[in-house]
Amino acid sequence: MSDKIQRKSSDALSYRNAGVDIDAGSRLVKRIRPLAEKTWRPGCLGAIGGFGGLFELPFDRYRHPVLVSGTDGVGTKLKLAFELNRHDTIGIDLVAMCANDVATCGAEPLFFLDYFATGTLDPLQAESVIAGISRGCQQAGAALVGGETAEMPGFYVPGEYDLAGFCVGVVEKERIIDGHAIRSGNQVLGLASSGPHANGYSLIRAVLEQSRASLATPLGDATLGEALLSPTRIYVPAILALQEKIEVSGIAHITGGGLPGNIGRIIPPNLEARIDRWGWEQPLIFQWLENKGNISNDEMLRTFNCGVGLILVVEKDDATLACDTLQELGEQVFVLGEIVEGHRGVVIG
Repeated sequence: MSDKIQRKSSDALSYRNAGVDIDAGSRLVKRIRPLAEKTWRPGCLGAIGGFGGLFELPFDRYRHPVLVSGTDGVGTKLKLAFELNRHDTIGIDLVAMCANDVATCGAEPLFFLDYFATGTLDPLQAESVIAGISRGCQQAGAALVGGETAEMPGFYVPGEYDLAGFCVGVVEKERIIDGHAIRSGNQVLGLASSGPHANGYSLIRAVLEQSRASLATPLGDATLGEALLSPTRIYVPAILALQEKIEVSGIAHITGGGLPGNIGRIIPPNLEARIDRWGWEQPLIFQWLENKGNISNDEMLRTFNCGVGLILVVEKDDATLACDTLQELGEQVFVLGEIVEGHRGVVIG
């Protein structure tokens, strides 16, 4: 009797009937290639589809270039995208969360990569997400040089996916912004956010569940769902343009931890930032969340950006020029307070 294992032809397995469609993945790569090409900038080498993204450092513009890297995701804001079946802006959030972080060091974003993971690949859904990533990269001036699409059957709820992003930028070593130049008397400026951005959505979803509110509920000129899904503002052009005019002492991207948590990350010892709580008007979406969730003021400030997405610390004599420059670039600017001697890090009152 032969030791050869016998099998019926009907028992033959393939990657496709195990849940992974290689051909669909290949078709997606072809569809997103034009989206990536829209983001290309000087320094891009090679093309989408290789094993690695290639980028040539701009040594002609930097004497002592330092690479700055950042990685992030979009968190549970994705759950709202699934519920509303809106996938065209969530990629902007992904780029913004990474590129804004890189830019806080004074760095110019160079290139970006994404990781898209799902249970069963829906090419149209994936293309919509990556189209948003392309738009975000164009806003940030970063080239989309590559990424990964992972199809993992049984790992994700049908129709859902997860995202991660990776951004690399460059800054002149002597011009790194890390807060060490912050001094007493500096002014604290804030740039308006476009909504909750991509932080605090676990609390937002809890408020929605508790209040039983419909995402179709009117809220100002939009619906509640539209306000919550509004993409994160990308501040990179404003930061880079301002650096051409003045020396910026410190920059904080207001993400998880809100204003106190993130401003505190850049304040040197023996100094504190005193912020006027009434220096800006809290947008309607945050008023709705605070009211419907019965959330305390302190909890709001440490969970959400509350309408301020980026903080800039500048010399007092440069504050007027900074405000004018930023407003000309389309940013809404708030004069929030100043840096004083102290030990409490951030004081909001």
